[in-house]
Order: sequence, then C-alpha cells, then structure tokens
Amino acid sequence: MERVRVNIVVGLFMVLGIVALGYLSIQLGRVSFLGGRGYVVLVDFPSVGGLKAGSTVEIAGVEIGRVDSIGLDNYQARVKLRVQEGVKLQEDSIASIKTKGLIGEKYVRISPGGSDKIIPPGGKIREVEAPVDFEELLSKYIFGKV
Repeated sequence: MERVRVNIVVGLFMVLGIVALGYLSIQLGRVSFLGGRGYVVLVDFPSVGGLKAGSTVEIAGVEIGRVDSIGLDNYQARVKLRVQEGVKLQEDSIASIKTKGLIGEKYVRISPGGSDKIIPPGGKIREVEAPVDFEELLSKYIFGKV
C-alpha cells in the first residue's frame, strides 16, 4: 500500500513538472497561438541583413511588437510586423533594422513621424533605412576602398 502511494506522488510530481516545463517553454519562446494580439503592419526593405521572424520591434527602446514573418515581394524583403493594439504609428514613421549589443541580435526600430495620419491595420510603413552591412564595410576598409 505504501509503495502505491509513493508511485502516485511521484507520478503527480512528474506530471506537474512536465506541465511547468511546457508553460515555461511557451512563455520564454514567446509563442503565440491563434494569431497573437495586435495588428499587422508591412515594411519593404532592400535587405533584411540577418533579421529573423520573432525579432522585436521597438520605439524609443520599448518593445511594441514582433516580426511576424519575412518574405520576398518584387525583389524586396517584405517584413510583416505585429504591433500591440494600443500603439498607433504615424504615416511618416521610419523603420530601420538595427543591431542590439555585441552579439548582433537584429531588431526593427521605428522612429515615429509627425503626421496626423495613422497607419491602419494591414497598412504599410513607406520610409525605411537599409541595415548597415558590416561585412561589406570591413571588406572595403581592408582592401582600401573607403
């Protein structure tokens, strides 16, 4: 009888551990089910330079969304951003791809504009800044073409 009770306690402990591990994996991986919250904004970059789906979108250093997907449209990289509901982006906002820290994690920085017009859900940010290609700069410097 004592052995059955120990087996039940160990089994419950294992189930709780697996559930906790699954919860932490979803929260730390920032996985969103059923499309996530927020609205979609599109941006076309000449190059994404290492940006990945799931990267952060920031204004003034504050995370306001995530990169939903990256695809190719008319020989440009089309980036789909999912922005939080409460954040309104002006029509003349500028999107740029920046590098965070020494490791080189890429993120999208949005510089707000001064327009009164707001980008609607599914709208597009028209002003972009291409990412700096450090490999190209380094090769120009090494070979004396700077």
